[in-house]
Amino acid sequence: MNLPANVTLHDYSPTPQSFRDAVVEGLSQPRKTVPCQFFYDSRGSELFEAICRLPEYYPTRTELCILASAGPELAAAVGDAVRLVEFGCGSSRKVAAVLEHLDVRRYVPIDISRTALLGLIEDLNDRFDALSIDAVCADFTAELDIPDDGRRALQTVGFYPGSTIGNFDPGHAQAFLARLRSLLGAGGYMVVGVDLKKPAGIIERAYNDAAGVTADFNRNLLRRINRELDGTFEPRRFAHRAFYDAEQGRVEMHLVSEQPQEAVVDGETFAFRKDESIHTENSYKYSLDEFRALAHEAGYATTRTWTDADDLFSIHLLRVTG
Repeated sequence: MNLPANVTLHDYSPTPQSFRDAVVEGLSQPRKTVPCQFFYDSRGSELFEAICRLPEYYPTRTELCILASAGPELAAAVGDAVRLVEFGCGSSRKVAAVLEHLDVRRYVPIDISRTALLGLIEDLNDRFDALSIDAVCADFTAELDIPDDGRRALQTVGFYPGSTIGNFDPGHAQAFLARLRSLLGAGGYMVVGVDLKKPAGIIERAYNDAAGVTADFNRNLLRRINRELDGTFEPRRFAHRAFYDAEQGRVEMHLVSEQPQEAVVDGETFAFRKDESIHTENSYKYSLDEFRALAHEAGYATTRTWTDADDLFSIHLLRVTG
């Protein structure tokens, strides 16, 4: 892809964790697990986009509605001449909702996937062809410097939508936010999407849709292992299970072995007992006060919070303190 004149790509050639190493290490644990970032091969990404359109899956549409309605207030709060830094590149719909309202002079999307960055640039350039884009191919969960390029005069606003913060346990979420403070700078802002605690039935329906798309998304991880790591999993022999653990405040997703069986991954054999599971994802939910307290411990003040009328989801505007 030839980059438009308004786009610069800074490729730091990040080395993602080896899929093979992560799978073998995770399946060797007493409680088997595979990190959730490996859901997103091309088919997994397609399935997640389908999940976002399901009637049971409230987070995406609710967050988009909040961003659209809160846009003018968000713009007034952060002021003019903004450098918008997005951590991770999903659908362009959410950042587009922000770009519609904020006075963004420079947009800095950061993602470990060069392909994801190029796809985002292509999507956005159709609508915002005058927007200056500094795309950064890097692992934003590690130590990171953004190319300065003489633009420190701009107000930096971080953007981390989608309740992705919930994939970290609370301690790691706090550490992640704390690490971003130096990147955002004194007085910098952070816009974070956070899924709220609510009745378990609403949450569990979102992860157990009637059409079975989430189950297919979960099992696709096994199909990816088979394809890329010479695996011998039989996905139909694993049941999708997702439930809300109110004590932990999180949704857990598992693939549960329906019978005693073995599977080979890159020459290594793993045995499964009946009802033994592979833990594939956590998604932590917060009350408003819980997330504000976490942000405070990470070195932020909560400037504004927006929710929908049903208190399903929230957007938090945080500001670096100290």
